Amino acid sequence: MTTAFEKHGMSTMRCPDCEQVDPLVFDTTRLWFHVPTQDSFDKLTNLCDRKGIQMEKLDDRCISLTLSGSECNAFVVALYGNMTQHELKNVRVLTTDGKDPGALDIGRVVNGDVFVNRIKGSWIIEKVCDGQVETWYQPIYDFQDLDTPFGMEALLRMRDQNGAIIPPDYVFRVAGDADVLFSIDLIARATAVETAAKAGYQGKIFVNFNPSSVYDPAYCLRTTAAAINDLGLKPSDIVFEITETERITDIDHLKGILNFYRRAGFMCALDDIGSGWSGLNLLHTFNPDFVKLDMELIRDIDTDMFKQSIVRNLINIAKDQGIKVIAEGIETQGEAEFLKKTGADLAQGYLYSRPAPVATHQDKAPDWFRAA
Repeated sequence: MTTAFEKHGMSTMRCPDCEQVDPLVFDTTRLWFHVPTQDSFDKLTNLCDRKGIQMEKLDDRCISLTLSGSECNAFVVALYGNMTQHELKNVRVLTTDGKDPGALDIGRVVNGDVFVNRIKGSWIIEKVCDGQVETWYQPIYDFQDLDTPFGMEALLRMRDQNGAIIPPDYVFRVAGDADVLFSIDLIARATAVETAAKAGYQGKIFVNFNPSSVYDPAYCLRTTAAAINDLGLKPSDIVFEITETERITDIDHLKGILNFYRRAGFMCALDDIGSGWSGLNLLHTFNPDFVKLDMELIRDIDTDMFKQSIVRNLINIAKDQGIKVIAEGIETQGEAEFLKKTGADLAQGYLYSRPAPVATHQDKAPDWFRAA
């Protein structure tokens, strides 16, 4: 069945122009290596000799070899053990399905470290392509009404071969190393809104996104908006939550993203405010609808006077700008009471609920959802 995102050109792994991930390994894979230094080139050719791999030396810096899929995986492990990270970064690799490369293959050339990490992280691509991803939700409550969630934060989850949840930080770290973060971020957004729509959730849905995972706001976000509309969700109920705020360097790019979201009727939130000066700069520059206080500030805030001073000032700054404050990571009643008294608007954390699949939330509080 075609999903709303696929209908608008955003299938799980093939968002045109930016979020397409081509396979690196085929049944029969031809690999082309360009190695800039003699020492690294000697390491590569000696490895092939030791492994009995036939290779063709095209010149004194470039070789070609042909491997099966299983041989390729073993070769990558050996390559990783024979070259330093610095050497791998300077190697250029192209893979084809046994054929000589053509002009259209130029865009598929990757650095050696990306090649190695993508092979090592191929399980992520396989799970995404097979639809083996889930969205779990964690409720966000208004401090004035702790019975009915104000909204839900959507969180990506994947399972290992035994059905256990893989730590999300590990998934995103491997995806980043393998240069497929664009696709993982896309599938997280798509699955979040599609799962909520299917469950019939009523309320605000906080959807994480990394600004660096959107190449072209005019294209990628337009199709996102169209897909969300097809799902029957109101743009005003979708809050796009900007993550990795401390790594944002291209302010103009982020402005373009946020301007598009706002014109389309969506709301925006900044995550981890208080973790560094960059977050305060973003608060001043973008004036989001919501800010989330950094979890480290929340921990033991009821007994830490230094954290209390920081949080009071952050809340005052946000209030002056008409921004709602979400206290994230609340684990104790003492933390909750201090934050409520100090003026935080919304509460999220293990004290209230852990992230869980939709079915769990439906069992606990059916009134959170319409009949699906």
